[in-house]
Amino acid sequence: MDQEKIGKFIKDIRLKQKMTQQEFANKWGVTYQAVSKWENGKNLPDIAILKEMCLEYNINLDDILLGEENKKKNNQKYFWIIGIIILIIFLSLIYLIFNRDSSFEFKTLSASCNNFEVTGSIAYNTKKSSIYISHITYCGGEDNKLYKNIECVLYESNGNTKTQVSEYDYSEGVGISLETFLETVTFNVHDYTQTCKNYADNSLFLEINAIDMSGNSVFYKIPLTLEDNCNIYH
Repeated sequence: MDQEKIGKFIKDIRLKQKMTQQEFANKWGVTYQAVSKWENGKNLPDIAILKEMCLEYNINLDDILLGEENKKKNNQKYFWIIGIIILIIFLSLIYLIFNRDSSFEFKTLSASCNNFEVTGSIAYNTKKSSIYISHITYCGGEDNKLYKNIECVLYESNGNTKTQVSEYDYSEGVGISLETFLETVTFNVHDYTQTCKNYADNSLFLEINAIDMSGNSVFYKIPLTLEDNCNIYH
């Protein structure tokens, strides 16, 4: 062991901590003269103190006894850090490549009948679409009836087949007007598997079934019109 190198190493530790010899001595329960002897290579700290220094300052005992840091070990640490950074960059590029078409386009939905006003939209990309309908208003005349049961269902049609997409209903039985019910209706369909290019004219529509307090039923079908075709995807 080279005591002078060890002393210089201990001095470097103290200076990095911005401590005087007296402060360093107080920390380790020795006199400042003992610290001075350590740093001048005239004496060495007790092995127990050296181990405590290693824990306190996150260094290896071998580094202290050699009087220098193990550069090979530090280089390996840097190689690991660089390798992790490269891996993160690589994975990010892969994600961007395979998800470059994930940005969404938007089209407006509206009612194509005279009795209802509908405000909605479709957000879509090449893989999927989301349907959002936030406002439905009945404008087919005055309807003051109270209904004990009302359901509003969003469908998608394909030829003679219709598929239920989402449903909103009222079945409290105490009575609600059609206007009040429609004020509460919203449809928010996320990650719908159908892509926008597959929506034909009026393939989306709403059906409203209502039963009044006397048991009489009312039915409405509301075709929904897409703003224009999704021509960007073929």
